[in-house]
Amino acid sequence: MNSMDQQSEHRAAQAAPQTRGSVIHWARFYDILTGALGMGSGSAVRAATLDCAELRAGERVLDVGCGPGTLALLAKQRVADGEVHGIDPSPEMIDRATGKAAKAGADVRFQTAVIEDLPFPDDSFDLVMSSFMLHHLPDDLKQKGFAEIARILRPGGRLLAVDMTGRGSFFWRVMSLVGHKFPDDYGDRLTDMMRDAHLSPEVLPSERQYVFIRAKKATSSSTS
Repeated sequence: MNSMDQQSEHRAAQAAPQTRGSVIHWARFYDILTGALGMGSGSAVRAATLDCAELRAGERVLDVGCGPGTLALLAKQRVADGEVHGIDPSPEMIDRATGKAAKAGADVRFQTAVIEDLPFPDDSFDLVMSSFMLHHLPDDLKQKGFAEIARILRPGGRLLAVDMTGRGSFFWRVMSLVGHKFPDDYGDRLTDMMRDAHLSPEVLPSERQYVFIRAKKATSSSTS
């Protein structure tokens, strides 16, 4: 690593927000390693995520835990003149995502932030996406994160959450070795937390190693 890279990473580390969730700092290797492990960074799972999110042209979209920005950039293609933001607690990931957006000439806005304290006003997004990041959070931060998502969603807005399950996939075994846990009822726990945040979740059909959950915020004329 040259001195400029070291200075950039030092500045990024200083800018990192405080969180008790796991923060990934090896951004330059993320795409290669997650692709090798089959962690849902493949094109088929990304396409399924965007399909389940039911993106529409003109919508305002937030990708929480956006990592290196791949999903957010694809979402921008689907919303056309809509607005896409991405947040991640890792400054290194945001640097990489910003670089990807600049290279692609895509107007996607990335910033360093945490799911439990989203830097956006109430009722400001049509869709929030969470892809393979919830397992990085302790349960109390998941609950705070869902409450924050409910706050920033517009009435009738949607959350699309994707994660691993506790059903013995190769990646699940690898993640278990480094301390991430996926209980057998992991999907049920996530939906219960969403309901506690006044979101209405629906578990969507998917391959056995993944859980896809789409949840909606009540419209102003509905009760939770």
